[in-house]
Amino acid sequence: MDTQWKFSREYNPTTRTIKITEDIFIGGDTNNTLMIAGPCSIESEKQIELVAKMLVKNNIKVLRAGAFKPRTSPYSFFGLGVEGLKLLRKIGDKYNLKIITEVRDSTQVEDVIAYADIIQIGAKAMWDYGILEAVSKTDKPVMIKRAFGARVQEVAQIAEFIINGGNENVLICERGIRTFETGTRFTLDLCGVAWLKEHTNIPIILDPSHAMGYSYGVADLTRACTAMGVDGLIIETHPLPEVAKSDASQQLNFEQFENMYNSLYPITKAINRNLV
Repeated sequence: MDTQWKFSREYNPTTRTIKITEDIFIGGDTNNTLMIAGPCSIESEKQIELVAKMLVKNNIKVLRAGAFKPRTSPYSFFGLGVEGLKLLRKIGDKYNLKIITEVRDSTQVEDVIAYADIIQIGAKAMWDYGILEAVSKTDKPVMIKRAFGARVQEVAQIAEFIINGGNENVLICERGIRTFETGTRFTLDLCGVAWLKEHTNIPIILDPSHAMGYSYGVADLTRACTAMGVDGLIIETHPLPEVAKSDASQQLNFEQFENMYNSLYPITKAINRNLV
């Protein structure tokens, strides 16, 4: 690989260290695996507060929820928009949680930067250069989700646009690619994750929820992801998944999530990592 690429291990062999909270870092020599959890979408203050309380109970520090939702149907729930961002910020401050939320397109990127602690670029927006330019001017961490039709080197090169623009705090999220398989929503590319770990110095987050698409397989897939020694996991959980306004089939209820989460500790211990 050309050594000019700042994402490459030829350029810098050490994985980047990313600050998440005052006392939690990932990447580098931390051996930390970060848990990020929350619903697909913020739907109400009551809903997101229930999630926040569950995260605090389990000592999880990062809350995920979408306020701007890119959907495949024009009749679907598109999120609460800026009002959702304000509610996320309110709950984050109240419960001392960091907020990660998705920017759908460049028209609301400044609002997401203003309210979120970590900015998520969704798979459908990976090639939105207006977003890439805007987030390269902040020092907040940015998590890029690999588009379901992108090769691993392509998502690494997209990360380079942000790094080259001045923001070194970049994460790559593998969330499944589109293959011939129709039994699951996508196919989680753990081979691609191995490539990213070998060839890039960017911390890697895995998203089993979107790859599987069905709650029954999320726990097993999460355990497999954890065993790879990745830097983070992002899991969807909802107080009542059956009434969720988006991605109902893949979200875990609180009991399912807590059982899955507790099962990860022996795995991280076995591979000398810390679940944070």
